[in-house]
Amino acid sequence: MEREQEFDSRLKEACGVFGIYDLDGHDVASTIYYGLFALQHRGQESCGIAVSDTGGPKRSVSSHKGMGLVNEVFTAEILEDLHGDIGVGHVRYSTAGASTRENAQPLVLNYIKGTLGVAHNGNLINANELRRELEYGGAIFQTTIDSEVIAYHIARERVHTKSVEEAVANAMGKIKGSYSLLVMSPRKLIAARDPYGFKPLCIGKRGNAYIAASETCALDTVGAAYVRDVEPGEIVTITGEGKILSDKRMCLQPQEQARCIFEYIYFARPDSVIDGAGVYASRIQAGRFLAMDHPVEADVVVGVPDSGNAAALGYAMESGIPYGTAFVKNSYVGRTFIKPRQSSRESSVQVKLNVLKGAVAGKRVIMIDDSIVRGTTSGRIVYMLRDAGAKEVHMRVSSPPFLWPCYFGTDVPAQDQLIAYNRTVEEICQIIGADSLAYLRLERLPDLAPGISMCNGCFTGRYPMTPPAEDIRGEFEE
Repeated sequence: MEREQEFDSRLKEACGVFGIYDLDGHDVASTIYYGLFALQHRGQESCGIAVSDTGGPKRSVSSHKGMGLVNEVFTAEILEDLHGDIGVGHVRYSTAGASTRENAQPLVLNYIKGTLGVAHNGNLINANELRRELEYGGAIFQTTIDSEVIAYHIARERVHTKSVEEAVANAMGKIKGSYSLLVMSPRKLIAARDPYGFKPLCIGKRGNAYIAASETCALDTVGAAYVRDVEPGEIVTITGEGKILSDKRMCLQPQEQARCIFEYIYFARPDSVIDGAGVYASRIQAGRFLAMDHPVEADVVVGVPDSGNAAALGYAMESGIPYGTAFVKNSYVGRTFIKPRQSSRESSVQVKLNVLKGAVAGKRVIMIDDSIVRGTTSGRIVYMLRDAGAKEVHMRVSSPPFLWPCYFGTDVPAQDQLIAYNRTVEEICQIIGADSLAYLRLERLPDLAPGISMCNGCFTGRYPMTPPAEDIRGEFEE
């Protein structure tokens, strides 16, 4: 079954959220569509949009969601039927909960105070316990995702509070884990980020419209100006009067914060800026560090698309070895891609990537990738380079070895599935068939985004908060 698993052996993206409130009353569905299109790299499994008219009845929400890419789920006709001047959107890759249409977001709840539209990026570590508490209280869940637990708690708190932002703050006091959260109420757009700041979230402005999005690249795509990031532990409320209200009651001290290091190494688009640090510059720096710490004589440096390219360029700049392109990527391989059967000769990696033989034949090649998870994909790519005539293949990885699972929204599997667990670098090198192998040194991580506190639990086993006693990822999958 190894060939069946090759396509899935790389890290999976996190989710992406996008919300907008147009104070001039214009329909926002098409803007959300383009915002989600810019965030498609964060999730290709499902997507959705929910909009509401702030001048209309409080329970009137139009929504559409489905399985697939943004341009597969939405047509011009569907977008034209989504009327409203406030809305939220979501692209999803599942880290907890089954891959079904019911689990697509945003979630829309009708309750005594009106409606809530909720879009969530992250992973709760106490979802089991909160879910059971709600079920014993009579709650009936429609999905198997932890985002519905958040939505229920906000709705329940809203019944006893003066405002929806206060309800969000009370819910944040109960939920634990990673979350960048957008909440659409009948008259407000709310953006909230967990106290550790695991997942990115920023605010933008276009004319008289205010936007919240996972990455700045989405703001650029819709022509919005970046205003600022939502700070860890902060709740930002955008009102109908054009006010941006801030509540920071959940904040931790900066040294206690823990952004996900993989936003800078892999997840985010290279043209995004997260908490003041450019993603592209971080990846260039990672490549430079690899060249400083693990030099090797070679003829060309190449990156595995897409996140390995900037690190490869950094390695080339530091080492003086020419940078080249060795792989052509088929960008049209989405979630509908049918993996080859074991009996078939086609490799799913070869369908997605093809080697430029003229770029590597007879050459000593340094290949840069962002990570090695299970090792099946890396081994296949090394083989492809050799098959194309590469004389030597030296692999460099722009992250340290994965030794521990992630509980906060990155799809790092259990230890027994990690190739680096209980193996030396030399043993891994032999398994993937490279001439040499080296990883980014752990001590180099803080310098990828100076001044920003990072979570490196997947490399060290030291998490910013106590992980759950049981591995809850996918707990409710059917």
